[in-house]
Amino acid sequence: MKDEGGPKDLNRRRLLLAAGAASVLATRAPGAVALPSSRVPAWDQEVDVLVAGSGAGGTCAALEARRAGASVMVLESLAVPGGSSSLSGGVVYAGGGTALQRALKIEDSPEAMFDFLIRAGTPNPPRDKIQLYCEQSPEHFAWLVAQGVPYTEKFTADKGLPMGDESLYFSGTEQAWPARDYARPAPRGHVPGVVGMNGGRTLMEALHGQLRAAGVKIRTRVAMKQLVIESDGRVSGAVVHSSVGKKYLRARRGIVLACGGFVHNRDMMVQYAPHLSRCSVPWAGAGDQGDGINMGIAAGAASLRMHEGFAVAPIYPPENTIPAILVNASGQRFISEDSYHAVIGHSIAYQQQGKAWLITDQESAYQSVQDNFPLAAKSNSMGGLAEQLSLPRGALQNTVAYYNRYASKGEDPMFHKSVDYLRPLQGPPYKAWDISVDRAFFAAHTLGGLATNLNGEVLSSFGELIPGLFAVGRTTAGIPTAPYIASGLSVGDATFFGRRAGRVVAGLAPDGGGRA
Repeated sequence: MKDEGGPKDLNRRRLLLAAGAASVLATRAPGAVALPSSRVPAWDQEVDVLVAGSGAGGTCAALEARRAGASVMVLESLAVPGGSSSLSGGVVYAGGGTALQRALKIEDSPEAMFDFLIRAGTPNPPRDKIQLYCEQSPEHFAWLVAQGVPYTEKFTADKGLPMGDESLYFSGTEQAWPARDYARPAPRGHVPGVVGMNGGRTLMEALHGQLRAAGVKIRTRVAMKQLVIESDGRVSGAVVHSSVGKKYLRARRGIVLACGGFVHNRDMMVQYAPHLSRCSVPWAGAGDQGDGINMGIAAGAASLRMHEGFAVAPIYPPENTIPAILVNASGQRFISEDSYHAVIGHSIAYQQQGKAWLITDQESAYQSVQDNFPLAAKSNSMGGLAEQLSLPRGALQNTVAYYNRYASKGEDPMFHKSVDYLRPLQGPPYKAWDISVDRAFFAAHTLGGLATNLNGEVLSSFGELIPGLFAVGRTTAGIPTAPYIASGLSVGDATFFGRRAGRVVAGLAPDGGGRA
């Protein structure tokens, strides 16, 4: 957007930067605004592409930029590279007919995948990003396989992240109502075929191995703290801090911010995501301090959906708990209990004032020792449970009576729980397990971040490109939205758009075909 009557290359963002930079710099702490290049005493080092963060997004961006011929430097603020991606299950949400789906005779299409992602999540999702991701999902999975990420031709119908070596499963809420009515359910959770929760580590080991083979070294314990901008608004470098002090690094082609979200920044959580700030477990690497988002905003970037995040209440496995019912502080059901963990968690955190209980009978109670959800009440009657929980008089009894009446017929008129998990609650002792955000194991991380286009180029609040600045992963507001409807959307988004950003910052077309 250009200002009428002004110079050809002058826009609102540049005008604001030029007018306010000197006065703001005099009153705010370093890092609160971008540093004009005129204040850089000398560049300590130059490189084509500078990447901040060594998780899935940053690693894929660095890898593709290097393969496109650019010199690349990757900075990691922590001692160990990998970011939150290495701590995750390593799931990539992929579909539309991937090689693994075809090998296991799973029918899927980009259209079905698109319908699910568009209709089951937040209102007004990023349709352009979702459409591109669905269309190119089979190719992206093939790329991951080519990088040496191991997948097995095994499918599991069990709910939850596979603990065996299966590589394909239903990773989200596709089979639960109402999502199952939006599109034909298909398993799209592609997870490295390793035993236990080691998928994230396995994924990142493969990607980091490719990065080393390409000649790119990750510099750990080096933190990017401030972006450097030219007089025309272009981002040209950064101020970085390490044990040896402060240095000024020039990025000839651009900078990629891949610093994760902000779940470990308490002030940002309270300011931007108060519902998530109450959750008991910040689920991300320690580097998720919001630095990338704040540096981008300081350079004029727009931020989107900063209140949104992933909030998870893992009431299963074991699956014997799913026939139980979830109730709120009014003693009423509010969701189908076979919904995906994060859909349940979202409802509790955002819509039920952070309070809920899982009401079980003898068969649906947790049989083994578990420390996710404390036992809040136990009684031989529903009235006894209700009294111990201080629920409104008669509310829980009416809820259970209504549920049992229809469950005995294989029906759930309110939330259409799958008949596979539908039966009356009967047989004491009855127990109430606390599923509240501040008392249960209630993991959360953020999904909001910088506004970007399909190539990872950062946009200003006026919708204009900020030259030389890119962002990927949870530093951006990408495909994952709240409610978070399927595991693998975050890592899938980071790897896919990280690849595109790497090619574009290096000077290639986003799909790798020649110079941009």
